[in-house]
Amino acid sequence: MHSYDTLTEALKDLKKRGYTEDFNLASDALVCDIARYHPEDFEITEIYRFEGNTDPADEAIVYAIESKNGLKGVLVNGYGISADALSSAMAKKFSIHLH
Repeated sequence: MHSYDTLTEALKDLKKRGYTEDFNLASDALVCDIARYHPEDFEITEIYRFEGNTDPADEAIVYAIESKNGLKGVLVNGYGISADALSSAMAKKFSIHLH
């Protein structure tokens, strides 16, 4: 696994390594411009946490994700997956990787 000092550095390197899609979190899936992926359709391959040294709003977590069909991208979220109405399957998928 790589080590990054900043969120920007992580995103640039992940993009160079093929993680080009920007995923968004829906209640029951990850979505991007071209597809929707349910928990069984993707794997979280890398996780990077960034803590805001001076501002808690700078805290973020980056998930590098690869779908079963080979699409690679990132999900950037506030520190940890929020409690926003996620399906139990999605919550389980991400909670496994938070510990």
